[in-house]
Amino acid sequence: MLKGAAMGVAEVIPGVSGGTLAFITGIYERLLNAISHINIGLVKTLKREGFKAVLQKIDAMFLIKLLMGMAIGFVIGLKVIIKLLDSNPIMIWSLFFGLILASIPFVAKQVSKWGGVEIVFLVLGAALVYWVTIAAPSQGSSNLIIVFLAGIIGVSALMLPGLSGSFVLLLLGMYTIIMPALHDFLGNPFGPETGIVVAFALGMLVGLLTFAKVLTYTFKRFPNPTLALLTGFLIGSLNKVWPWQKVLELDPTKDGFKAVRFSESVLPGTFGQLADNPVYGNVPHILTAIIAMAVGILVVYGLDRMSVNK
Repeated sequence: MLKGAAMGVAEVIPGVSGGTLAFITGIYERLLNAISHINIGLVKTLKREGFKAVLQKIDAMFLIKLLMGMAIGFVIGLKVIIKLLDSNPIMIWSLFFGLILASIPFVAKQVSKWGGVEIVFLVLGAALVYWVTIAAPSQGSSNLIIVFLAGIIGVSALMLPGLSGSFVLLLLGMYTIIMPALHDFLGNPFGPETGIVVAFALGMLVGLLTFAKVLTYTFKRFPNPTLALLTGFLIGSLNKVWPWQKVLELDPTKDGFKAVRFSESVLPGTFGQLADNPVYGNVPHILTAIIAMAVGILVVYGLDRMSVNK
């Protein structure tokens, strides 16, 4: 449940991937295998072997605990982490920078043999995600079909370490439509935003069941190139979680906070010379950032030491 909560918190924050947290905590492949077994074949299993066999096939208790944790983490992220990003952005981004930086060697060392193909996939993965982090966001829409498609794309990104589902929603222009709708839905489940939430949830379900099968297949058939690609994704994502950002465009949210719609990474020295930089300010807080990064790195190493499956 705690691992699920970490994934839930991560998915609220544009630039931090729930898939990364799943990889760090050692549950990534188990999660993919469990989801990939949810298909029409379960009906046959139910008839032949009974309900207990169905639960075992989809690793039901694992999924239930994980989803409960994700729901709790998502609510915490909406209520707490978003406000912390508004008040202490450098510290929070530094923490996540440390988490992702430390997780890169843990993913890379799972590649049993590094060759030319793996290096190409590493470079391609890093280049693709880096391009995603610097791409300008588009305009979103509250049309339910668009919201449904956004759910498919968002959850597919969620499942990839290094590629943030919420950041992809931001690029699509859907983040400031989906997140306020979810926030309002939590306060009033039968309010005007219910249709948006239902359409988004259905899209996520469709994306989850289809994309998990693709990833499970690539892990089994091409493990080394897949892991090299995911390592590249993590490297490329570091640009998005770099603590010192020059804000280029803001997006006001319904809560009265200012959400950063578009920004670019700068060096701490350049950051300190910025005349007007909303949300982030222009005080680099270098010592605080280093401490937060160190905490993130220690968390990853601590999780690795505590892991049952090496």
